[in-house]
Amino acid sequence: MAWVRFTADFDFSPATFGGRSTTAYKAGMELNVTRECAAAAKAAGKAVAGRKPRKDAAFEEVSDAQADGR
Repeated sequence: MAWVRFTADFDFSPATFGGRSTTAYKAGMELNVTRECAAAAKAAGKAVAGRKPRKDAAFEEVSDAQADGR
């Protein structure tokens, strides 16, 4: 799982379901999503990587390397 902030609306269809389901994410949403979804959204330029160290903490934008724990 990976934290991202969506910078633009993004529709994601996971390959594991053969594209039979789609989740619509709205710009401004800060969510913990699957790595597949995060990678697709970042590749499309519609999300930035981040982290939330605590439940009540603000979203912190980080580089992709930091988001992957490197």
